[in-house]
Amino acid sequence: MIKFLHMMTDYIRSGGVIMIPLLLVSFCMWVLIINRIMFMHTLYIKNISRKQAGEFIKNNTWPDEKYQGANSRLIREFLLYRSFDRTLDNYILDETVLKFTASLDKYLSIITVLSAVAPLLGLLGTVVGMMVTFDVITVFGTGNARAMAGGISVALITTQTGLMVSIPGLYMSGWLRRRAQNLKNRISATGIYLKRYL
Repeated sequence: MIKFLHMMTDYIRSGGVIMIPLLLVSFCMWVLIINRIMFMHTLYIKNISRKQAGEFIKNNTWPDEKYQGANSRLIREFLLYRSFDRTLDNYILDETVLKFTASLDKYLSIITVLSAVAPLLGLLGTVVGMMVTFDVITVFGTGNARAMAGGISVALITTQTGLMVSIPGLYMSGWLRRRAQNLKNRISATGIYLKRYL
């Protein structure tokens, strides 16, 4: 473990100053990804069926707190603002569905932006590394390979790190969007189904 940490420290140090924003982008992106995964996971587990949701609305009773799935959250939110006027309740249910489905997109755009920023930071590191290399060539000529290696190292390591941050980030962004769309479809279908119980 200590050897691994030592290797990572050397890797980060050899990448230069651009590695700091790259690591910050990676950290923020993965915190948001984990947040969205956990949030969407709770909407799938301990859920109630549409028929049970309809019974809760029909009897005006709240689902048990142990149910944290999408349908039970939708019922709780609707019952909080219910007016017992059929027309108004239709609008309240539609508004509740819209509000709930909009919450599924939270942070997804930020995740996409952060995963797109990472390779640009890697490219910036490439430019910085090549500038260092050209400065060395200007001073020492092409005869000092060791001095040139530092600049080339910065260029390659930052590019590699930018891609290593970006590729999984873009994949997770697409995966989370598909999962969010699936949940939106389910919630919208539940909203339409529940209108018969108003």
